[in-house]
Amino acid sequence: MGTMEYRRLGQSGLQVSALGLGSWTTYGRQVGAGAAESCVRAAYDAGVNLFDSAEGYADGQAETILGGIFKKYGWRRDTLVISTKVFWGGELPNQFGLSRKHILEACAASLGRLGVEYLDLYLCHRPDPNTPIEETVRAMDHLVRQGRVLYWGTSCWERRQVEEAHEVARREHLTPPGMEQPPYSMFARERVERELAPLCDRIGLGLTTYSPLFGGVLSGKYAEGIPEGSRAAFRGPEWVRDHLGGEAGQRRRRQVAELRRLATRLGTTPARLAIAWCLANPRVSSVLTGASRPEQVADNLGAVALRDGALNAGVLAEIDTLLNGPIPAANAAR
Repeated sequence: MGTMEYRRLGQSGLQVSALGLGSWTTYGRQVGAGAAESCVRAAYDAGVNLFDSAEGYADGQAETILGGIFKKYGWRRDTLVISTKVFWGGELPNQFGLSRKHILEACAASLGRLGVEYLDLYLCHRPDPNTPIEETVRAMDHLVRQGRVLYWGTSCWERRQVEEAHEVARREHLTPPGMEQPPYSMFARERVERELAPLCDRIGLGLTTYSPLFGGVLSGKYAEGIPEGSRAAFRGPEWVRDHLGGEAGQRRRRQVAELRRLATRLGTTPARLAIAWCLANPRVSSVLTGASRPEQVADNLGAVALRDGALNAGVLAEIDTLLNGPIPAANAAR
């Protein structure tokens, strides 16, 4: 599998593993506690220190499962970077969103489920149009000053919203968001490479990206239909139609076939190639991966060695050609 690489989270001093392990749509639903434990232990033993969850994942069960694993093995707290997110805590008023009330209560609940005294990373899972950004920034700053959160950030926020949060923090002398968690893959590039790249360069925003396989499409496993037990089977056939249907889907199918041939030529798997491609972006601090079996963890971790070896500038240029060219740079002065 090779040696794990560690990267700074944006301009902070925090070191995160180049690959993290996420629990979206898996732990507590598709994956039972025993399989989750095997995956988390395999990742930890391989040097992964970033473990990501959210209050909304399986209605909190993903956090509970992770917390139970951390407690069982008694891993030192300074070997873990625990990341979770706030937004979807329930359906009743004040059980969701980014109000001060929900943020503070959700943080306390996540700490309890995870069995820890503080969160390394606490992210606003979506923007909340019903709450002023200043209220959200003040609530997050409060948690940081209390020591319950070390770093806070956002997930799936638009560039202008991240900029506004930074402006509020600077004006009011509050702790600004230091990271964003967007989807990023060969088939979902524009937001990271056009919208967020200027913020990474200008304000030191760190990126922990997710969905490097575009929901499994880039692994090539949907070429012959939907495998039983896969994420696509869990989400339903309409999800695959959205990604692989129509003209755009046909183009993706052709590109996946070319990428599979390229992976074979490089002596690797399509999944490793797709993850290594994400790691090749120097603005990405960590790529969050998912796994339902330890073997998937091992295969994913092979992407680190691939990034340091065969995935050179020539191969990256070849991939750009397969993907119909690189994404043009955005105007950083917007």
